[in-house]
Amino acid sequence: MTLHLLKLCVGVDRIDELEDWIAQKVRAAKSKGKEPKLEHVTRQMPKRRDEILEGGSLYWVIKGFIQVRQPILGLDPRRGKDGIERCAIRFAPKLTPVQPRPHRAFQGWRYLEAKDAPPDLGKRQKGEQELPPALLLELRQLGIL
Repeated sequence: MTLHLLKLCVGVDRIDELEDWIAQKVRAAKSKGKEPKLEHVTRQMPKRRDEILEGGSLYWVIKGFIQVRQPILGLDPRRGKDGIERCAIRFAPKLTPVQPRPHRAFQGWRYLEAKDAPPDLGKRQKGEQELPPALLLELRQLGIL
């Protein structure tokens, strides 16, 4: 069964900021003639690695809401400059907005069972204005969306 990871997206206020960061990383790599490599290095290798690699995604918590996911391409051991073994979470550049769901802050990452993952939203058009997650949540609870 597929398993996902949940992580805080620190320093990002909106999905389009994350999109811009990804685009910038891709452009920088390509300008140097390199293959873009998107990854986040974390302290611990997930013990349930095989379940995550069966199609899992990294779900990002932005400003207190699970808002978007990225497919995980790999979980690679990475030794830090301090000699400590870490985990590089490699992910695809594609972002898929999900139905916003409130989530409190936490450290590191958490497992997210597939049954508990928020559903994907429809594709946003380029330049389409994002509604704040709290407003989206309220509109859904009222049955408007």
